[in-house]
Formats: sequence, C-alpha cells, structure tokens
Amino acid sequence: MVDTETYTIEGPEGDVEEVELPAGLVDVLAEQGEEPTAVVGEVTLMAFVQRAHAIVHHSEGEVPADLREIEETARELFEERFGVSFAEATGHSH
Repeated sequence: MVDTETYTIEGPEGDVEEVELPAGLVDVLAEQGEEPTAVVGEVTLMAFVQRAHAIVHHSEGEVPADLREIEETARELFEERFGVSFAEATGHSH
C-alpha cells in the first residue's frame, strides 16, 4: 500500500473537511510545475460542474430555475479557470 497525503478544504462558514489521497495521485494529474493544491482545486471544480450538469441536463422531470442558474454559474467558473467552455472540454452541447 502506498502512503497517503491529506488536503484540507475550508468552507465559507469555517467548517473543515480533510481529503486523504494516495501519495503521487495528484502529481500524476498535474501539469509540469503546477502546484498540488491547484490540481486538487481543479479536480474539485470539474467534479462539481459535471455533477451540476448531470442534474440539470440529464435528470428526468422538471429542474428548478435556481438549479439551472447554479449550473450556469458553475460552467462560467469552469470557463474562467480553464479558458475553455465546459461544452468544449467535454463534448457536451448543452
């Protein structure tokens, strides 16, 4: 078994959650010279945008308007961070 490394996430209310990952996993996902915390942040943002997209665009039934606005803002934050739209990055048209 490989060693692990712990990353800490702090919420806007001051609550804290720790995430333990296998040592080296973040390095595998990093581009040359990229800080490990930036990689964890990027993966976190990607996961949230993907989940929001799935809820809004692939759920059966009506989706509340506020959820659509949340998903839209998440996609905007994705584009700001990565310089490419979520649709372009994933091949999703909506």
